Amino acid sequence: MDFPPLTKGALRRRYKRFLADVVLAGGEELVCAHCPNTGAMTGCQPADAAVWLSFHPKPARKLTWTWELVQTETGLACIHAAMANRVVAEALQKGLLLDLMPSGASLQSEVRLADRSRADFFVDSGSGIYIEVKSVTWHVSAGKGAFPDAVSTRASKHLTELVAAIHRGHRAALVFCVMHEAITSVAPAEQVDPAYAGHMAQAMAEGLEVYLLFNEINLQGIYPLRAQYIGENPSFLTH
Repeated sequence: MDFPPLTKGALRRRYKRFLADVVLAGGEELVCAHCPNTGAMTGCQPADAAVWLSFHPKPARKLTWTWELVQTETGLACIHAAMANRVVAEALQKGLLLDLMPSGASLQSEVRLADRSRADFFVDSGSGIYIEVKSVTWHVSAGKGAFPDAVSTRASKHLTELVAAIHRGHRAALVFCVMHEAITSVAPAEQVDPAYAGHMAQAMAEGLEVYLLFNEINLQGIYPLRAQYIGENPSFLTH
């Protein structure tokens, strides 16, 4: 997945969740950029950090700048959460997740999963495979990533809905899309959201398939490199 041309700046502050003040390179212009991330963005918003913005001069947009990347203390990270879906779609189509998308299968996005929610993807293969994607940007330490970085009842609800799909005879999978170049492993953030960690353990016991997708992240784009199945790795829940 390629980025549009990016402009470098320095982060001044993130506020009201979806807004960020950034001084563009050269230090003369302060712009308000859209921050496309609903999470706490732990470790991804240090003061004066180098950031990169995309520019979208469309009349319908209130903010023409969008925050895409940040240089954290340990590496480059993509904070644009929706990009994770695009990267996972590319990985599926390129055959990096063959267990989820066999050759010849079709891929659909935003497919109804429950009464008021949709799965990120549905693979029309066999009994059908529902796929949920989570963007991981929280680098805890020493290559360890964690999700979520704040209590997320919505993420727990997604696990419950995926398990319900399994009980209806479908397959269901969760893909943690690693969007921080320093992260080499991922686990549920039990220290932040113990309920989510508990739901994850129960969901895996009932058949939820869990994968990690590792990516190359640079100023040109984000490119899927390899996937790892961790459904049989008990240390995933405890590292």
